Amino acid sequence: MTLLAPGCKPGDYRREADDKASAIIRQKQLEALGHDEPFSIEKPEQTLRRRLMEAQGLPQSHAASLGVTNLDPIPHWPNDDYLNQGVAETDGIMTIEPNTPVRLTLIDALRAAAANSRDYQSQKETVYRTALALDLERDAFRTTFSGVSSADVSYDSGSDPQVAGIDSSTELGLTQRFTNGLTLSGAIALDVAKLLTQDRSASNALSADFSVELPLLRGSGRHIVAEPLVQSERDALYAIYNFERFKRTFAVSIASEYLSVLQQLDRIQNEEDNYRGLVLTVRKVKADEQAGLQPPIEVDRALQDELRARQRWISAQQSYERALDRFKLTLGLPVDADIELERDELQRLAQVVRDTLPPRKDPLSQTQTDELIPADAPVTLVAPGREGAGPMELEESTATDLALKNRLDLRIAQGDVYDAQRQVVIAADALGAELTLLGRARAGEGRSLSSTGEPDAFDPRFDQGFYDTLLTLDLPLERTRERNSYRNRLIDLQRTVRDFQETEDRVKLDVRNILRDLLEFRESLHIQAGAVELAQERVRSTDMLLQAGRGSIRNALDAKDDLVQSQNSLTAALVNYLIAELEIQRDMGVLQVNEQGLWQTYDPKEVPDDDHHNNG
Repeated sequence: MTLLAPGCKPGDYRREADDKASAIIRQKQLEALGHDEPFSIEKPEQTLRRRLMEAQGLPQSHAASLGVTNLDPIPHWPNDDYLNQGVAETDGIMTIEPNTPVRLTLIDALRAAAANSRDYQSQKETVYRTALALDLERDAFRTTFSGVSSADVSYDSGSDPQVAGIDSSTELGLTQRFTNGLTLSGAIALDVAKLLTQDRSASNALSADFSVELPLLRGSGRHIVAEPLVQSERDALYAIYNFERFKRTFAVSIASEYLSVLQQLDRIQNEEDNYRGLVLTVRKVKADEQAGLQPPIEVDRALQDELRARQRWISAQQSYERALDRFKLTLGLPVDADIELERDELQRLAQVVRDTLPPRKDPLSQTQTDELIPADAPVTLVAPGREGAGPMELEESTATDLALKNRLDLRIAQGDVYDAQRQVVIAADALGAELTLLGRARAGEGRSLSSTGEPDAFDPRFDQGFYDTLLTLDLPLERTRERNSYRNRLIDLQRTVRDFQETEDRVKLDVRNILRDLLEFRESLHIQAGAVELAQERVRSTDMLLQAGRGSIRNALDAKDDLVQSQNSLTAALVNYLIAELEIQRDMGVLQVNEQGLWQTYDPKEVPDDDHHNNG
């Protein structure tokens, strides 16, 4: 609704802009995605960040630390309630218990990121600004009303007799531009002239003025006139594509960072277990030395390994703290907030991987069978293949087809080619002749102080009006600027096509690389799982031999070191595989993310030609 009342509050204009932008965003969501979802750039002030700051008493340097609603209006602040709209009771994410760390699950982290991340909010604001830009372009083809009133008070002291008077004019006008280039404008003006001296006479008159402008050659036609509007419509669509692509990439990055922090936490546990084991080993070796069963050099060797284990344990703790603080910053939360991640999340996801990965049937090599093979027998290596592949390890052709169909950045690149073609059409149109039809009609009378003695005239009398028609022709005799512009647009088209080709090839490359990663990480999972079993067996064997007095301290220490490295490598392989499963869905364009930042994973069992997705 257009605001007509004079003196409307800035807050009213802000709300009108919100209504316009929201309607455009919903329209473009339906065009781009086939559905709409809640979208707002003014998130509740009661975010998780604010509640953590308040509940945990975290230090702050400014009122802005808690959000916009804590700011005081500065001098000359507009008449807008923007700063005191109130604070929402909850952000809907979780409750905060006093003196208790906030524990974030993976789902909690995704939702917190969507509500608090600065990057996420900036991306939403970009969509909003694009919608406002489209509204401005649409406004160029709306009926525009204007109202102007002026009053001139004059006094001539040099005349005889002296003259003083008021000459005022009020004009109401409208302008309508059509997409074929036709522009209509009209105005009705009321003039009032009144003497303040002499006989104090007055006179009023009404006049009307209408004009029309229509390009007939160069610059005519909807494809030329409405081009800025068409481009803005497409830019708004691209903004939705970009934001949707960002949501998917962002969700994967949050999950990746979350799992990486858990990996650091798992490393702490592994290093702690190793450290404790080495402390016990040192105690045993010292006892054996005093009993004369071990030489002093073995004690020193064990002590050195214990010190190295302590160093790794401390390093793992500090690496975890650094990774957790970086993750808080990514989420948009205070880095000094007391936050913990859900330790069991990694075990839960590990179980999901174990449930989805088929067990390996074939040995990795001939040395992993129970059959005794002669040492000089030919060596046959088993190359990795699709045996034991996970559900996301699709055939390369299937994954590529899905990516070419669903990748939103590829759709934007395809649209850029069409946009560049339109620019060639517009540049070619500018090379032609320009023929413009102008028309004007004017009726009625005006008034000034010199005509105060005339009778009022409220009838414009169109039968006595003034009418004028003008046809102008600009021959294409000088078009150097337009010629060069046309050639540049053709060059731009070539460049845009090359950019599209590169985007298409990169989409294919992304898919091929992630499929390779999935295969490598799957093999690594099997290898590292076997390595952990072997390392655990070595630790048991060397400990038993050591207790029996027949083992080597060096072998026992090496076995423990190999175990902790294998455990860390197994966790890394698990995290890598989990992240790669999300990345392949992202790079195929089939990972769906809602407005809360939660994803819906792709089900490869669905019909490949349809974009069906299931809750993950």
